[in-house]
Amino acid sequence: MRGVTTTFLQPHDRVLLTGDSVTDWGRDRDDPTSLGHGYAAIVAALAGARRPDLDLTFLNRGVGGDTSAMLRARWERDALALAPTVVSVLIGINDTWRRYDAGSPTATDAYEDHLRAILDATRDRLGARLVLVEPFLVPVDAAQHAWREDLDPRIGVVRRLAAEHAAEHRAVLVPADGLFAAAAVRTGPAHWVSDGVHPTPAGFGLLAEAWLDAVGIPGR
Repeated sequence: MRGVTTTFLQPHDRVLLTGDSVTDWGRDRDDPTSLGHGYAAIVAALAGARRPDLDLTFLNRGVGGDTSAMLRARWERDALALAPTVVSVLIGINDTWRRYDAGSPTATDAYEDHLRAILDATRDRLGARLVLVEPFLVPVDAAQHAWREDLDPRIGVVRRLAAEHAAEHRAVLVPADGLFAAAAVRTGPAHWVSDGVHPTPAGFGLLAEAWLDAVGIPGR
């Protein structure tokens, strides 16, 4: 175990991870303690192994298919009512995806409004610290390269909001998009994502390690 040092996380924190299917990833909706089989479970396992002194509790409320508007609509029930002290949000890829597969776009301004409302409510109601994870895309076919036009401005929104909330160490950013892009250059995308959006086991591991690095619980 690493020495007991100050991290973004604090003793007895109640950590909520939420967003879309990338966070959801197999969680049992009938079990409020279920973490699923993706990065949320890996984060909880490694954080517990590396910093047992923190005695952290992790919750997963990701819902597959969610857009930013859908996440906002359930925020009271699935976030604020749980009284977390740390809230991790990964949302935005479905706002982009629905433009291309269903002809249902979400303007960047609307996305920012939804995300800002979520974060402001979390700060004002709970005083919780925030972990903002960039939505990411690793194109696996030519059509997905066109999605960058829609997704890149959303990533810019997440980075800007993270900077706004970063005062007094109240927020950190997980730069997932650049991380996956760099990894894909080394190996090709298929090692990290199955369809450009959903991670493989290795991709979930990559994301979990980045999350833990961001909050100050890196590997040995």
